[in-house]
Amino acid sequence: MTDYAFAIAHHVLVFALAGVLAFEIAIVSRDVTVRDIPRFAKVDLWYGTLAGSILIVGFLRAVFAAKGWFYYSHNWMFWSKIGTFGLIALLSIVPTISIFRWRKAAADASYVIPARELRHVRGHLYLEAALFPLLLIFAAGMARGYGVMQ
Repeated sequence: MTDYAFAIAHHVLVFALAGVLAFEIAIVSRDVTVRDIPRFAKVDLWYGTLAGSILIVGFLRAVFAAKGWFYYSHNWMFWSKIGTFGLIALLSIVPTISIFRWRKAAADASYVIPARELRHVRGHLYLEAALFPLLLIFAAGMARGYGVMQ
């Protein structure tokens, strides 16, 4: 039952993260105004919270669930999934830092986010989304026993 509960939590969190990422892309794809920045900041906070929760639940699952740590620690697909997740996390730093900077600058009601910065943030979000399917590919492979290192 523990394995099942961890699997459910892990999958729900991953799909929630995908939804939040899609929402972030939708927000930044239009003309963001000073009024939109607090909402964008809340969405980005949810993104970070979900990502952290996925890491926690994922490692609990790897250690305490049915297959155990030995299986995962000797599986190149697991490490590729972790590496991809880490790369996505690194890419997400740019939007987060930009949001902090925008919030500070938004104290001036006439502030307008430069179009170049929006494009830069949008590019990072699109790259995160483009890498996201790799997480699912590696997970599907692991679930079927692929990637075990001898």
